[in-house]
Amino acid sequence: MHEQACLTSFERERESMENMSLVLVITIALFFGHIGDSEGGDLRKDFYKSACPLAEEIVKDITWKHVASNSALPSKFLRMHFHDCFVRGCDGSVLLDSTANNKAEKAAVPNQSLSGFDVIDKIKEKLEETCPGIVSCADILALVARDSVSFQFKKSMWEVLTGRRDGRISRQSEALSNIPSPFFNFASLKQSFANKGLSLHDLVVLSGGHTIGVGHCNFFSNRLYNFSGKGDQDPSLNPTYASQLKAQCKTLSDNTTTVAMDPGSPLSFDSHYYMALNQNQGLFQSDAALLTNKESSKIVSKLLDQDGFFTEFGQSMKRMGAVQVLTGSNGEIRKKCNVIN
Repeated sequence: MHEQACLTSFERERESMENMSLVLVITIALFFGHIGDSEGGDLRKDFYKSACPLAEEIVKDITWKHVASNSALPSKFLRMHFHDCFVRGCDGSVLLDSTANNKAEKAAVPNQSLSGFDVIDKIKEKLEETCPGIVSCADILALVARDSVSFQFKKSMWEVLTGRRDGRISRQSEALSNIPSPFFNFASLKQSFANKGLSLHDLVVLSGGHTIGVGHCNFFSNRLYNFSGKGDQDPSLNPTYASQLKAQCKTLSDNTTTVAMDPGSPLSFDSHYYMALNQNQGLFQSDAALLTNKESSKIVSKLLDQDGFFTEFGQSMKRMGAVQVLTGSNGEIRKKCNVIN
């Protein structure tokens, strides 16, 4: 009788331990499942294949039509997608307009020079006609960034996983505190990317997006006229290049003139940015910062190989495009990209 009672007690204890183990396993699974979601675990290839099979074709066709008549668009869309992903993740929050009660991300200084929203609106309008309430604005932006750059090559330059949903919050203050500044040094840049789960490698690779587009004088003219507050020039800046910049940006206060970020091929998506960088012709302080660290400097040299750069850029864009995405039942699918439903 005593032996049987002990056995029963043992069995109860074993059953209790098994139940605890099961709870622990489930908890761990849910925890890692949540992490997977936050890193884009629910994004997948051909997400719209059943619900809106023509979605990606519609995005590409309209994007290519506009890029054909405006070669500045690829850099604009690349920057827009980047700025979207660094604030609340890739949720299309950069597309939202300010309201009477809220200043949106668009109102923040880094976003005031963004443009191309009209093209996003046209794409969304066509998609709503074709398959209402299916394709998110966040996905449209991720696809447009890829497709606009791809127009030059007449082929898709990287894979975009889809399934993002749209955020309902957009705050000017969050854009200011999350988007990396062109005045950042290496440590600040590295930390900014690490905050989004992106590596040093991603930082150097994604900086290569500066191979296309322009920068406003006021975001780098301190390097020409007042680098250390003594009316001096940044000693790390190529002197010949500095003279060329001074001819275009004549004062510290000029905030309207723009200058090509890649002096060799500003409209061509290529690896020339890294060649210019190695010649101390990085436009922004944040560009030049990549040469102040031994490891990042080595990556810069490796990315001189154009095919290698294209491969790495595609992989880093895929990682950035999965930052803090909303999936499943989170967020919404906006009817119009500039306003929440």
